[in-house]
Amino acid sequence: MSKPSPETPGTSWSDGLRFAFGTLTVLPVAVTRWDREAARAGMLCAPVVGLVVGLAAAALGLFLLVLGAGPLLAAVASAAVPAALTRGLHLDGLADTADGLGSGKPAEDALRIMKQSDIGPFGVITLVFVLFAQVAALAEAYGASWGRGAFAAVVSAVAARLALTLAARVGVPPARPEGLGAVVAGTVPRRGAGLVAVGVVAVAAGAGFGGYGPVHGVVAVLAACGCAELLLRHCVRRFGGVTGDVFGGLAETAGTAALVVLAVG
Repeated sequence: MSKPSPETPGTSWSDGLRFAFGTLTVLPVAVTRWDREAARAGMLCAPVVGLVVGLAAAALGLFLLVLGAGPLLAAVASAAVPAALTRGLHLDGLADTADGLGSGKPAEDALRIMKQSDIGPFGVITLVFVLFAQVAALAEAYGASWGRGAFAAVVSAVAARLALTLAARVGVPPARPEGLGAVVAGTVPRRGAGLVAVGVVAVAAGAGFGGYGPVHGVVAVLAACGCAELLLRHCVRRFGGVTGDVFGGLAETAGTAALVVLAVG
């Protein structure tokens, strides 16, 4: 399954982009292939999805500022766009992961808790503080300058999806034999994940604007990846691998970390 059969054409970047946008957003994109080869290409393309989501978030925030809104309302709008474009799946994954980790139960029981449709107290508390942190950081950035707010919205969205690329690398096992986590886990070669990360860091260094210098973008991306990596390793130890919920939690963790760094920077 990891390699296409002789009768199956190799995976194209078009297949990868379709997989990435079709699974990571609610945009009307038809996923033409649902296999590990397509998943590999899709996870390598994940930061591109983040760029589109981030630009949409920044555009709405700037639009409200042009209309006369304040930094806080612009921040709320920019934080709401990624949630809307994912139908809240990443936030739901964050809440479920928090419930699983907070339960303190063995892996099997924790995974069962994560699969339930309701959200427990750990999930609610985590969502509240993460969303508050995102809005507060974006408001701080927009308050400093419109350019800073837009830059923060874009960088955080890209860093969030880069965390997914890195989490899908070879050597990270799935916690369950089914679901999105099982499809994408371990599909991305380590060298490929590293090259994508270097590319994102390089773009972040060269795209600083609104008062941000090259160092700000680099530190934000590195901090985002570092926080996501810590959470990833903890989840692998606790659950035996990753799930779709864990991927969502990683994205929200990375995006929030990037925003906090840019806010204090």
